[in-house]
Amino acid sequence: MVDATASGENRAFASTAVPYRAPPNTRFVPSVQAATDEALASYAEFARTALHAPPQDPLWVRHWIEHLRPDAIIASLTADGHMVFALALEIERTGPFRIARFLGGRHANGNFPAISAASGRDFVSSHLPALFAAIRSARPDIDLLALQRLQPDLNGTNNPLSGLPSFPSPNLALAVDLDGGFDGVLERASGKRKRKKHRSQARKFEAAGGFARIEASTRDETGRLLEAFFAMKEQRFRKMGIINVFGDERVRGFFQALFASALDSNNPAFVLHGLEVAGKLRAVTGSSRSPKRLVCEFGAILEDGLSFASPGDFLFFDNIQEACQQGNLLYDFSVGDEPYKRQWCDVEIRQSDALLPLTTKGRALAGALHQGARAKAFVKNSPMIWKITKALRRRTQGQEQSSRTDED
Repeated sequence: MVDATASGENRAFASTAVPYRAPPNTRFVPSVQAATDEALASYAEFARTALHAPPQDPLWVRHWIEHLRPDAIIASLTADGHMVFALALEIERTGPFRIARFLGGRHANGNFPAISAASGRDFVSSHLPALFAAIRSARPDIDLLALQRLQPDLNGTNNPLSGLPSFPSPNLALAVDLDGGFDGVLERASGKRKRKKHRSQARKFEAAGGFARIEASTRDETGRLLEAFFAMKEQRFRKMGIINVFGDERVRGFFQALFASALDSNNPAFVLHGLEVAGKLRAVTGSSRSPKRLVCEFGAILEDGLSFASPGDFLFFDNIQEACQQGNLLYDFSVGDEPYKRQWCDVEIRQSDALLPLTTKGRALAGALHQGARAKAFVKNSPMIWKITKALRRRTQGQEQSSRTDED
């Protein structure tokens, strides 16, 4: 059975609750509610035994709503009074359009809706049009449902949203197959060289003043690791010339609350790790637990005199090793194709985007977003063009910083 509240099938249920399984030929009744305290409580109760990805975890949903204050809804299907499928969505205004998305925006990756663990494999997408019609009826102001970065499957269950008209997401997701344990991983990924490098790194860190791998187990540790991570990301994004998606104080507050409240569980659904060298954090990762899968939601390193020793790579080595020891089948690096991921990964995950217009304006917007996604995919899948794009982005950022310095 899946402990969906903690998002990990390798753990037992915290209660004896049994997920409801709808009998054949059952009529599914759609419902759309504002994300009130009562609606969120019902969603959390259902999600406790449901299969879902981390961004639809009740902790994620509750804290995103508390800190970002979005216009949010819970859309669900019930059978005989039992919830069997649910989507927690936020409605954003973009120019003249209103778009319903997964809660979390760009931070929500590998999306998979909450679905009854007992009936997940039997659920078919033909039940969904009635739910989308109910959303259109309840919220006629919504122009488009943008269900993006959809995980193709979870724990052997196909994503019920993958049957919708869709196209590949621009960003590839990469993962490590943990079959055969850590020894098996290393056999497939230049293990001898990796072990030698890891020992060499450990010696360098010892010489620099000693090191320790930390897993945040208190709220104070959570706060310390996240503040270090935010500073590292700010430094990195500024250097790269891109928008800092962690720059919003509300987003920072969300992650602080998410990882801190996860500690209330004996086996947290969201966990932070850090590498400390000479009493200073040099690398931080934030991960979520999904059925038989550890997902690296984010990571960063401190760029200073010790970055030559690759503290991030050192931390990933230990994180992947621990993921194997905990019985996971996959270490998921999430979206983004980067060289440091390729050093480990042997699995490519093709996520998809489904754009469902609910109005005439929505149809026009869907077409524009699809074309934009195709253009982004073309750039990112063309190594030379992508290299030039990143160089131009860094140069532009450097010019802007120089301009600000001159003005000061």
